[in-house]
Amino acid sequence: MAKDRFVEVYSQGVANVEKIIVDTETGVNYVLASSSLTAGCGMSVLLDADGKPVVTPIN
Repeated sequence: MAKDRFVEVYSQGVANVEKIIVDTETGVNYVLASSSLTAGCGMSVLLDADGKPVVTPIN
């Protein structure tokens, strides 16, 4: 069975949802935000305090 390319590692909220998704090939973290109130959704690379992408080490 193939390994999933993207995995959800964190989630919070019900109506307004924020999730952190990790690319299992690169380790790059993404933040996904969605709102059922506005029917909108957005996704962006998650950045650290220095403006660099957050990267999770891949085993």
